Amino acid sequence: MAKITAAEVNKLRKATGAGMMDCKKALVEADGDFDAAIELLRKKGQKVAAKRADRDSSEGAAIAQVNGDNSKGVIISLNCETDFVAKNDDFIKLANDFADMALNYSTKEELLKADYNGITVEEKLTEQTGVIGEKIEIGAFKTLEAPFVGSYIHAGNKIAVLTGLSKNVDGAEEAAKNVSMQAAAMNPVALDESGVDQATIDKEIEIAKDTLREEGKPENMLDKIAQGKLQRFFKDNTLVHQAYIKDNKQSVADYVKSVNGDLEVVGFERVALG
Repeated sequence: MAKITAAEVNKLRKATGAGMMDCKKALVEADGDFDAAIELLRKKGQKVAAKRADRDSSEGAAIAQVNGDNSKGVIISLNCETDFVAKNDDFIKLANDFADMALNYSTKEELLKADYNGITVEEKLTEQTGVIGEKIEIGAFKTLEAPFVGSYIHAGNKIAVLTGLSKNVDGAEEAAKNVSMQAAAMNPVALDESGVDQATIDKEIEIAKDTLREEGKPENMLDKIAQGKLQRFFKDNTLVHQAYIKDNKQSVADYVKSVNGDLEVVGFERVALG
């Protein structure tokens, strides 16, 4: 039997993130073979992943990243089972690593197949499932491209937002961050009324009509009044029409134009966990 040194155990721990005792056991079982020990730890991860496949992984970290010229942004969520794991520094670092990588890909499937320190992201997730003992997976994967993309991550990594602006101008970075904070706080259903799906519109009209009937309004007036309530719904629930949270006397669109007269919000993405 090979003699296992503390230095070898520590090296394996740094490479995999596994606990010291797990690393020592793997090295002993592998008779000191470092690569074989890594493989043993991965197989342990596969077994844990299989056992926990049906577990709910609604906790985690939502991370927004933007590329160097602010032309593209990405949000990914690294999901886990408990808030305790979600707050772990190593877990958050891994989420940030994956978000940095995600800027180079268009889909979650591409990211999962990408190389992460000699193994795929998917294999790393399985490995970490074994290390942590919880289901670990990439949840959300959203991208946004625009002339200027900015981001905001709410405290605790529970909400991440990207905002796209029509031009890269002075003040665009602060404007994009402020609009992203708006979207984080107010959770709009769409950018503007054109982005609201028909099912939602039909539901809001029907709710309005039912309420009006209960109030005793005549049937021949319902359509007109319901349309007015629908416009109010758009004002309250679409990003550019919402009252700006830092100055509710102006809309988000008005705020952006106050930064630059030609500036508009052209898109946003929002991911929330928990």
